Amino acid sequence: MSPFLGELLGTMILIILGGGVVAGVVLKGTKAEGSGWIVITVAWGLAVAIAIYAVGNISDAHINPAVTIGFALVGDFPWSSVPGYIAAQMIGAFIGASLVFFQYFPHFKKTTDQGAKLGVFATGPAIPHSPSNFFSEVLGTFMLVFGLLAIGANEFTEGLNPIIVGTLIMVIGLSLGGTTGYAINPARDLGPRLAHFFLPIPNKGSSDWAYSWIPIAGPIIGGGLGALMYSALFEGIVYVALWVMIGLFAAVQALTIVLEKRKNISEEYNEEVVQKKNTQLKRGG
Repeated sequence: MSPFLGELLGTMILIILGGGVVAGVVLKGTKAEGSGWIVITVAWGLAVAIAIYAVGNISDAHINPAVTIGFALVGDFPWSSVPGYIAAQMIGAFIGASLVFFQYFPHFKKTTDQGAKLGVFATGPAIPHSPSNFFSEVLGTFMLVFGLLAIGANEFTEGLNPIIVGTLIMVIGLSLGGTTGYAINPARDLGPRLAHFFLPIPNKGSSDWAYSWIPIAGPIIGGGLGALMYSALFEGIVYVALWVMIGLFAAVQALTIVLEKRKNISEEYNEEVVQKKNTQLKRGG
């Protein structure tokens, strides 16, 4: 099997098992309905472990563009292979999400909550606030890639490494995932979001493209920072890319703050206009 096919298969497994647990928890009429966040985070961690066991010896099981780019930034992965890996991850994620849809088709029909349906495929913020949501994805993916490199520097009993990586995913979900659903993986979010857009899901509602840039940009920047910072702290190699990535993070974070302020001002203005109209109507009556 080629590394391309390995990444495709590994990412597909990740989304089948990860998206599958979300579907089981949030859709109506399943036996797992309402079982909660701990079930979701544990299953996502195990999904990563199973994907690594399946294809780790074929493609190293990046199954995440943020990991692929982060490793390339510190010379642990050739840049020439990055586009192929990302393409495989996106295709695998789309296929995995589609299979979850067919698995739970009657439950999608029974579920009226459009947000729950989208949540099976893509992440979204518990409280919409772009600066905080972006920072959350950056920090979560920073810990992911930093943690992966730290794990790789240690020796474990043969075959145990995927379980340790799965534990890392679990603890990120439990500690940092409650804000945005911890995409920490552009393919995990964008591939299934595209599936949500194209699939004939009954009464599915919006795919929320306005938010979709955050689980793409946040993980890429966070993953790059995690890899570059690990290299600087533990290997004594400070890449120019570290300062570039810090600058990029600061610029995007500042932009989110400015846009959020403008959004709040606009909402306050619209609310004032509505209140004035209501007051005029009452006086007129």
